[in-house]
Amino acid sequence: MSLRRRCLPRGWYPDDPTSLRDLVRSWKPPGFGGAVAAVAPHAGWTFSGRLSVLAAASLAPATLTAPDLTGNFTLAIFGGHLPSGARPLAAGESSFETPLGDLAADGELLQKLNSSVAFGIDDQPDNTVEVLLPIVAALFPGIRILWLRAPNDKSAIELGHALFDASAVLGRAVACIGSTDLTHYGPNYGFSPQGHGREAEAWVRDTNDRRFIDALLEMDAPEALRRAEAGRSACSSGAAAAAVAFARSGGATRATLLDYATSLDVRQDDSFVGYAAIAFHRQEVP
Repeated sequence: MSLRRRCLPRGWYPDDPTSLRDLVRSWKPPGFGGAVAAVAPHAGWTFSGRLSVLAAASLAPATLTAPDLTGNFTLAIFGGHLPSGARPLAAGESSFETPLGDLAADGELLQKLNSSVAFGIDDQPDNTVEVLLPIVAALFPGIRILWLRAPNDKSAIELGHALFDASAVLGRAVACIGSTDLTHYGPNYGFSPQGHGREAEAWVRDTNDRRFIDALLEMDAPEALRRAEAGRSACSSGAAAAAVAFARSGGATRATLLDYATSLDVRQDDSFVGYAAIAFHRQEVP
């Protein structure tokens, strides 16, 4: 048995189990949304935790109409921070540390997926998956996890489809999250095409981020990848594209923007980041 220890420093999410559960509970909407897949941000919880909870709480496995709250399903989290042309990565550990206890990996599903996808081993510290683990541990006790990372190219789309196929062969109830933040704007990121101030903020919110979000709402994974590359509007567009592909394979036909925010909503700065929570549904939610 191998355990992947927490890598993120203190402050990314609460350390105390009671405080963590209370915070997730305060952000969670009533019930669950029945979504096949979702896109969530991966910044520190102070900036984007509420949106990440909205995305995770929207989920149910693709084979069910509502989540089994005993945790009898697997959640695949597609992380990112991999450039186009990189090899998809998977964590090889059998469990993952969170303040709410360890989450077990779905080794059988990973083995099945690995028969069609050539993974590298993800042994580097990265926030794109880890920051979401305590949220899903709070929402879905006993859930099993797949820790994956997708590059920003068409192989991410292939990965999403392959995940659904592997889950179907095993008869596994699976949902997934694609983990990405949106435009990183300002001097800290070397990207300020619209200068600074309100005009820059409006351009990020209403134009650059919106173009990428609209491609996801249209469930057009190739276009989302293209817009992200052209506009630098997502740091991990492959993760979102993989989630869209999985959702399409799972029969999703509709996407909903649950909420949007930027880090400026929390702290004013010349440099800021956009965040979105999006859910992909097979059918109308009652």
